[in-house]
Amino acid sequence: MLAVGPLCGPRPASFRAQVVAETPWWGQMPGAAWRTPLGPGSGIGDLSDHPVVHVSHDDALAYCDWAGLRLPTENEWEYAARGGLVGQRYPWGNDSLRRGRHRCNIWQGPFPAHNTAEDGWLATAPVRAYEPNGYGLFNMVGNVWEWSADWWSPRAFDPDRPADSQSGARVIRGGSFLCHDSYCNRYRVSARSSNTPDSTTANMGFRCAADV
Repeated sequence: MLAVGPLCGPRPASFRAQVVAETPWWGQMPGAAWRTPLGPGSGIGDLSDHPVVHVSHDDALAYCDWAGLRLPTENEWEYAARGGLVGQRYPWGNDSLRRGRHRCNIWQGPFPAHNTAEDGWLATAPVRAYEPNGYGLFNMVGNVWEWSADWWSPRAFDPDRPADSQSGARVIRGGSFLCHDSYCNRYRVSARSSNTPDSTTANMGFRCAADV
């Protein structure tokens, strides 16, 4: 499914989304892709320092293969996201705010009626918009969900999870700009979700890993 979230910034005249009845803040958008994240007529001219979106797991694997890199495993992703902290909710500690300032790009205001954009961003934010964690990694939570290499299992870090899992879904981590405490508090480091490998959305991307 090609999907876009609500209030994702200025939309081109060609914007036509088929709303999903059960989740009216989602709409199916034919023609949405990484070069046209809001469908035909949109572009990425002002988004060169934002994370890529509308990239499926298959697309991410293809890029990693081209670049000589790979996707992180779920275990690697969480280790990296914690930045050296142990048992904390977020990459910077347990409090969502610091001196009244937001530490990551999530939804502010009543969800899904109105995003006040108190953090400065209505949709994706530049990759260096917030302070890095203890390992120097930016935006490990919020902004966009990130694909991992692992197939989905209800149990995190399942040692018996086969490489060709029958779940049909891949793990995504980190939450996104559509996360809100009242609906989707999945920008916690330990939170998990999944999506099918051929899915792309306006709030899902990836980052690469490499062997030392």
